[in-house]
Amino acid sequence: MSTENGDAAATDDMKRKFREALEKKNAHHREGEAHLDGDSAVHGTHGAMTRREFRRKSG
Repeated sequence: MSTENGDAAATDDMKRKFREALEKKNAHHREGEAHLDGDSAVHGTHGAMTRREFRRKSG
């Protein structure tokens, strides 16, 4: 019975370590997401719209 308790404690310890690492990773990832105005830095992604001209090949 003592090995089951040891295994359970090791499993709980491993889960705790993974959870802490995940929380640390997510906190680091969310660090730069505090956009107050919610406006994107990208504006006007499309270039000038021009009509394409197709010509027949001569010769």
